[in-house]
Amino acid sequence: MKRIVTIQDFSCVGNCSLTAAIPVLSAAGVECCGIPTALLSNHTGFPTFYSIDLTDELAPIGAQLKKEHIDFDGIYTGYIASVEQVDHIEEFIRQFRKPGTPLFIDPVMGDNGRMYAALTDDYPARMRKFIAGADMITPNITEACLLTGRSFNPCPTLHETREMLLELCDMGVKFAVITGFSEKGQLGAVGCYDGKFAECLTPKKDVACSGTGDVFASALFGAVLRGADNAAALEIATKFTYRAVEYTADAPDRRFYGIHFQPVLGEYISMLDGIEKRNSNGE
Repeated sequence: MKRIVTIQDFSCVGNCSLTAAIPVLSAAGVECCGIPTALLSNHTGFPTFYSIDLTDELAPIGAQLKKEHIDFDGIYTGYIASVEQVDHIEEFIRQFRKPGTPLFIDPVMGDNGRMYAALTDDYPARMRKFIAGADMITPNITEACLLTGRSFNPCPTLHETREMLLELCDMGVKFAVITGFSEKGQLGAVGCYDGKFAECLTPKKDVACSGTGDVFASALFGAVLRGADNAAALEIATKFTYRAVEYTADAPDRRFYGIHFQPVLGEYISMLDGIEKRNSNGE
């Protein structure tokens, strides 16, 4: 069984970050270890929350894991709260990433045209350096604009989205995916790898809930680890996220608790099993 480590914040209540990544990747048949960058009583979609910054704990945790000779078959980063944390995590990657170990970065920085208030102005430039050499990244439209230095456009055309993807790949990324692309009443993701493009769109649902990007990113990485090619992984992650959003639309507590992906994890597993079956049949 493959073992991966994901580094991002942990909310005691709420479906996002580590509380989304660990169950989704576990459903993909992967041992998912988590290193929290911060501990929150509940995610930030609630009116108030209590949080503890864990920046100073990152280096000692990494040192202890190294001392125990623990290896990982993949490294996945989510929300990183500061440039200082990026520095710590980059050092962790240098210590634990072996040749062939996939590095998956979800460059969480903002949404709806704005960078998150807790981040400093130098954060996008630091993130540009951080993603160089990543196997996969999954920015949303806002984050893609921040990374490429473009003015925010909430509804870029497919051509404009592909241009941004090519720019991201030119930064050293092997497989770049931009989420939140919308066209003709549909919403989904567009990806680029080896100069080729792939996209998957589903009907747009008028539902806003925390953790959607975390679920998509985790499902994408899980699919790749299970042997799906990039285009198939993008399709699986998009369709699974859509089904979770569809289920969440009927949940009265969705505003606070985030995306309800757990009831449709079985569908995600079935999609992964289908990929595995096709691979075994040589299709």
